[in-house]
Amino acid sequence: MNLDNETTVTAFSGFERIASGTPDEVMALLRQRADAPATFIFSDQTGERLEIDMRDGSLSEGRALAPAVQGHKQVGRPKLGVVSREVTLLPRQWDWLSRQPGGASVALRRLVDDARRVNAGRDAQRAAREATYRFMTAIAGDLPGFEEATRALFAIDRPRFDSLVSEWPVDLREHLHRLAAASWETP
Repeated sequence: MNLDNETTVTAFSGFERIASGTPDEVMALLRQRADAPATFIFSDQTGERLEIDMRDGSLSEGRALAPAVQGHKQVGRPKLGVVSREVTLLPRQWDWLSRQPGGASVALRRLVDDARRVNAGRDAQRAAREATYRFMTAIAGDLPGFEEATRALFAIDRPRFDSLVSEWPVDLREHLHRLAAASWETP
């Protein structure tokens, strides 16, 4: 995850929201509140809990990236951000791709771009549900009605979801509503 100033994050201490904004803004506020109890920071885009590197105050996802294999030459155009990956297709699909103008790579890129455009609404809806679920699981997993609220979220049942989280702490509830907003929109 690239934590630049296009990304927004939210910091919670318990169920209290104590900061929200770009990573730099949130870290500056947290440095001022050094006496605050345990703080958890979440990506507003993915709902993932982020780790704080106390040495430099930077944020990162809590999982390490796989190291590159030593001596392995990268295939593709790494300087342009293009890396080779394996795709498994049936012979008839490879035949069709080979007959496309520009070859298989151009045809696959065009197909992916078309699918991204056509499915943008559904993808945004699904991403919002998944981010809301990740955040809920990390912070509200022990609250009453959690499992039912999760079911309502994935069933796209907003009235039930709202009802189930209505008794939860206000900052938590408001953040859930903000994360889940795109879940309720019709794609």
